[in-house]
Amino acid sequence: MAEEGKGKIEKFNGMNFQWWKMQVEDYLYQKDLYLPLVGEKPEAMNASEWAILDRKALATVRLSLTPQVAFNISKEKTTAAVMKALEKLYEKPSASNKVFLMKKLFNMRMSENGSVVDHLNDFNGVTNQLESVGINFDDEIRALLFLCSLPDSWNNLVTTVSNSTISGTLTLNDVVSSVMNDEMRRKTIGDGISSSTALSVESRGRQNNKQNNRGRSPTRGRSKSRGKSKSKGRTIVCWNCNKEGHKKNDCTKPKKKKGAGGRQGDDEGANMVSSNERTYDDLCLSATVDDNSKVWYVDSGASIHCTPHRDCFSDYVHGDYGHVTVGNGYRCSIVGKGKVKIKLSNGGTLILNDVRHIPELQKNLISVSGLDREGYFVAFGEKQWKKIREPHYGITGWDI
Repeated sequence: MAEEGKGKIEKFNGMNFQWWKMQVEDYLYQKDLYLPLVGEKPEAMNASEWAILDRKALATVRLSLTPQVAFNISKEKTTAAVMKALEKLYEKPSASNKVFLMKKLFNMRMSENGSVVDHLNDFNGVTNQLESVGINFDDEIRALLFLCSLPDSWNNLVTTVSNSTISGTLTLNDVVSSVMNDEMRRKTIGDGISSSTALSVESRGRQNNKQNNRGRSPTRGRSKSRGKSKSKGRTIVCWNCNKEGHKKNDCTKPKKKKGAGGRQGDDEGANMVSSNERTYDDLCLSATVDDNSKVWYVDSGASIHCTPHRDCFSDYVHGDYGHVTVGNGYRCSIVGKGKVKIKLSNGGTLILNDVRHIPELQKNLISVSGLDREGYFVAFGEKQWKKIREPHYGITGWDI
């Protein structure tokens, strides 16, 4: 139904009949068309007036139905008959309908990054449908069911709320209030985490490069963008010919071939980095996990691989694995760990083991020290590229 203003009614498509019924009844009362809902003509009204009133109400109801639903009640000629037919179809208290609604309620679970308001609306929608078929829950049971529907990252709050009541009886209003307050706190902290950890990876990486510039081997060339002050008194050595005075990019000698140690020549079909003869695949800018486009950042300051996304894992073990402390001092709970497979641009796969699931983070982080523990060699090369190599292949991402 396409009414303008505050009286707009969502068309009923066969789902959530209770919500649609409430909207229609309220709208009919608002427009003084509610009498036909009863189905009996008032004595003070003549037949022609009643017929017109009932026809207006009938039109209002039918226009608020989708074609698929309206087809089922097309033979009904009065408002009361249409409402009874719809109630019989979509509000019948059959055993199968009760089982379906009970399963839906008990299996309901808010996603890790879901909205509490949206989840509460879904929860109330199912409990209201159960009430319409004769199954009622007292307030404490509703409160307990709502707590049970929260994700694992909310376990600390569930414990706190459960132990906070003196009488031992919870109310849904108190539980919802506590959950919504905690959601607001999480959003505030989440913004802080995003800016002080995951998003600060870029600034931390560049600062570390500048601070550690003096301690680097003179054989490692630096980009001109770093400034002349950082390379004063240092001799530039070419990585290709090992002669002083120029860098590898400016070298006129033939590029080195990979020797007996398993090195190979140029591969024109692969992505090349800084004219290097080694082959690399874009990691940080085009890595995908299980076909979900999520960027993974290589972080030299992180001690573990971590992600806020449960669906990234190919193997997952749920449990309480302690906490991690982020840059702003906040402690985040680790609710699980497992294996993550990252698809590379050439079709290959990078497997990260022992990745921690930390829902309160905002970014996926690959730990340099974690890669080192897994046998990878990590080097910082020119043009801010970070290369991670093992004997069989190499992968590349921005040095952030």
